[in-house]
Amino acid sequence: MTYKAVHFTLALPSGSPAELLSMCYDLLSAEAGAIGFDSFEESGAGLTGYIPSELFDPDAIDRLPAMLPVEGLSLSWTSDDVADQDWNEEWERVGYEPIVIGHTLAIHDCQHPLPADASVAHEMIIDARQAFGTGTHETTRMICERLFGLALEGKRVLDCGCGTGILSIASIQAGAQSVVAYDIDDWSVRNTRHNIELNGVSGIEVLAGDRSVLSHVSGLFDVILANINRNVLLEDMPSFADVLQGGGTVLLSGFYDLDAPLLTTRAQELGWTLAGKRTDGDWCMLEFKG
Repeated sequence: MTYKAVHFTLALPSGSPAELLSMCYDLLSAEAGAIGFDSFEESGAGLTGYIPSELFDPDAIDRLPAMLPVEGLSLSWTSDDVADQDWNEEWERVGYEPIVIGHTLAIHDCQHPLPADASVAHEMIIDARQAFGTGTHETTRMICERLFGLALEGKRVLDCGCGTGILSIASIQAGAQSVVAYDIDDWSVRNTRHNIELNGVSGIEVLAGDRSVLSHVSGLFDVILANINRNVLLEDMPSFADVLQGGGTVLLSGFYDLDAPLLTTRAQELGWTLAGKRTDGDWCMLEFKG
């Protein structure tokens, strides 16, 4: 797969508070994710995003400032081709330090085993290969923590946009009977299958595609998980409702707290009721009952 690197630079109106710029870059990455960008890194001049070449659309990029709630904000950008190679290989080589979520779950990669004195109920190995979901992000941690607080024994779980498979694996560790996971990105599908093997878990079916794969899946789900950006969630929530068991649970994250009212309104339109809300910094997780 070939990629484009797009280098974004934002400029605020004169007199704007400095902290607003950081929030705008966070919002920009969320909106860019909705048009196909799948990874970002901070650069000296702003933000660099990576998008598969076939999804690169200059007109869609030019429309991004209109999606940000800051009047007078301007965006400039340039792009270049990324060599057809694993452009994330340096991050994968270095890896990440173990992440401990309470006394319940510890997540680490192959390069960084858990300390001998670590005291947790569950351990998970996540070898991230160009996929989102190592447990380092606030949204992933919030959902993982909540999964171990749900009564998942014997439940069927749907993991939408599975990334590395971290939420699918955590669901099985928390007692779920089975999981169906899907992701539109082929890297993520392969990475999820790889991590399932690393952790020696069973009961997870991994599918390639977007929400349309649900038309080929029989039966309903007791729990639906979706750690995706706001725009994709708003589009996909009606499809989630079609496969949610009556009284089932939906955990949504991948968005900012300021987007929570918009998602709650859509959920209420689908007949869901808000059962809980968690925040970590600017990020939010919403729990609904169907």
